[in-house]
Amino acid sequence: MDLFRITATRAAEMFRRRELSPIDLLEAVIARTAVTEPVINAVTEQWLDEARAAAVVSQERIAAGEPLRPLEGIPLMLKEEQPITGHLQEEGCLLEQGHVATETHPIVDRIIDAGAVVHGRTTTPEYCCAPVTHTKLWGVTRNPWNTDLAPGGSSGGAGAVLAAGSTVLATGSDIGGSIRIPSSFCGVVGFKPPFGRVPGLAPFNSDTYCADGPMGRSVADVALLQDVISGPWVGDAASLRDSAHVAGVVRSLEGVRVALCPDLGGYDVDPAVEANTRAVAAALKDAGAVVEQVDLPWGPQRVLDTAWPHFGAIMGPFIEEVLHGDPTRADQLMPYTRAFAAAASSAGDHVQGLVAESAFYRPFAELMTDHDVLLCPTIATTGFAADEPGTDTRAVFDKLMTLPFNVIGRVPVLAVPSGIAPNGVPTGVQIVGRTYDDATVFGVGAALEQELGLWTDPSWWPTIAGVTDGAAR
Repeated sequence: MDLFRITATRAAEMFRRRELSPIDLLEAVIARTAVTEPVINAVTEQWLDEARAAAVVSQERIAAGEPLRPLEGIPLMLKEEQPITGHLQEEGCLLEQGHVATETHPIVDRIIDAGAVVHGRTTTPEYCCAPVTHTKLWGVTRNPWNTDLAPGGSSGGAGAVLAAGSTVLATGSDIGGSIRIPSSFCGVVGFKPPFGRVPGLAPFNSDTYCADGPMGRSVADVALLQDVISGPWVGDAASLRDSAHVAGVVRSLEGVRVALCPDLGGYDVDPAVEANTRAVAAALKDAGAVVEQVDLPWGPQRVLDTAWPHFGAIMGPFIEEVLHGDPTRADQLMPYTRAFAAAASSAGDHVQGLVAESAFYRPFAELMTDHDVLLCPTIATTGFAADEPGTDTRAVFDKLMTLPFNVIGRVPVLAVPSGIAPNGVPTGVQIVGRTYDDATVFGVGAALEQELGLWTDPSWWPTIAGVTDGAAR
């Protein structure tokens, strides 16, 4: 067995039965990272001494028969955007090079307290404002399935290390699809929690579009991490007081009502993406669900008209603040960052945007009075070039079928693979629930995972050119 392909839930079971040591699992992913990183370039830094010490602690707890913490001994990488006191927080930007964080993101504390073995941090695009992952600071991060193409973004490094076998769990964040896009392109599972479910730091903890969330190799893995990071936090007034337990337990889909919307009202969906989406719908039907194709009055133009005023009020000013009033500093920004800021600054009135967001939500809410989940593609295309400039924001955003569910940010969205495109890159679907109905999307996702048998099959994972799959068994 290739240990670097193991799921977190299976590793936890093997730890409990004393069939696997956290130390051996950590060494397997460290060895795998050593051979994949020269090709994939998805890791900003590794903390090997600290990780090895944490693995020893976990091994000692297991040997002593002590109660095991939820993530005991599981190797995990953190998205670099999530700060840790005393460690670098560079945001992929030359202007931030060498910057050291003075606060720690609450989910990092929860992950460490839960016993995870944190052994590295993953790449992002500059300031997380692109669906591809390349920067002047860190270089180009590549998709393990096809290294000419991007792993997505902004949690592109997280998706890439999971697909490459360089870690077992990873964290991401999502303001326009940043968890779900790399989950789709990298063939892994990711969850965009509803607003307030997972605590965050100012200013984005108050942004209804934004959420930190889990990524992993199975629905159960993602549920395991989600339960650790969710729940109220004293530093975030927006964090919900009620916690919502989720699980990757397979349940019957008899009578579950699925609304299938292949184009979300007008996205130009690649035929391979649509075919794989319909295959997922058929699998859900075979599992007992009632599937009905529906329409939504959305489409990319309405999505952008609704979302840009929001970005103009939050992300645009954030990027402008980075410049400190000195326009010459803009030369050190990535072209896609400048393009995003320009598009955001020319957006419409924020108040009118809030009215548009409410109107945007209404048809979805009406649809969901008669359905339990909505099923649709994650991305309309089968890939972006690894070094895609991203300066034509309209051309890029027209492909992102994730953004509508940031506009209505209180809905939970589970992203799972749907198949493989002709270019060798995975495709994905989104399972979208009613507001704050997290449990249902996980239940549907777990049943689909069992029915399809795709990403949990040992043959699913990519063969990386120049990397021996048998390394670090």
